[in-house]
Amino acid sequence: MTIQESLRKQERNKRKVFIVDDHPVVRDGLTALINHENDLIVCGEAGEARLVLKSIAELKPDVIIVDITLGDSDGIELTKDIKVRHPGLPVIVLSMHDEAVYAERVLCAGARAYLMKDAVSDKVITAIRTVLGGEIYVSDIMTRKLLRKLAGNNVDTIKASTDNLTDRELEVFRWIGQGHKPSRIAKSMHLSVKTVETYCARIKEKLDLDNATELLQYAIKWAGSSGKV
Repeated sequence: MTIQESLRKQERNKRKVFIVDDHPVVRDGLTALINHENDLIVCGEAGEARLVLKSIAELKPDVIIVDITLGDSDGIELTKDIKVRHPGLPVIVLSMHDEAVYAERVLCAGARAYLMKDAVSDKVITAIRTVLGGEIYVSDIMTRKLLRKLAGNNVDTIKASTDNLTDRELEVFRWIGQGHKPSRIAKSMHLSVKTVETYCARIKEKLDLDNATELLQYAIKWAGSSGKV
C-alpha cells in the first residue's frame, strides 16, 4: 500500500462532522480544532439553514454541530427538521445563550448535546465523541438540574417565566429583546407580520404584561441576563 493509499484509508475511517454557524470565524475555529484529531474530520460547513439539509444528504456526516442563532432561521427549528429527515444523525447545539434557558428545549427538539460557546474549546471534542457513542452531553451543572427535575426535587424556588413560552414564542421574544420590530422579525422568521403579532400577544398574556412597551422592556432585560443575546 502506497503512502497516498494509506492516507486515503485513514481519511475514510474518520468520523465526519458538519458545522452550521453564521460566523465564519467560529466555523474556522471549530474546523481547526476538530481536524486536529486523528479520528475526526470536518466534511462540510454552512452559514445558512437553507443549505443544510441538501448538504447532509450529499456529504452524509456522522454528527452535526448547529448554532442556535442563524441569520435565516433558528437552530432549534433546524434541529427538528434534521431529526425528521435524518433521525439517526446526532445533533450538537452550540450557542452563546444560557443553557439554563435553552438546554432542555434543545434536548426536547431532538439534539443530543448542548454546548455554551465560551466552553467550546475544551469541551467540543468530548461532546462529539459522547454523542457518537450514543450518549447525551450537557454540562455537569445542567446534568444535576435535569436529574433534580426528573426526581421531582427541583430546588429552584422561582420557575423562569419564559419556561411557559413555546419554542417559537421564545424565538420571537429573543428577537424583541434584540430591539427588532415585528416587520423585521417576520422577515427573519419567514412569517407574516400578523403571525408575529399573534405570537407577541400570546407572550404578553403568558408573561402578564400589559402592552408592547412592557414587553420590549422585559425582553431587553431578559436578553441582557438569562437570554445572553
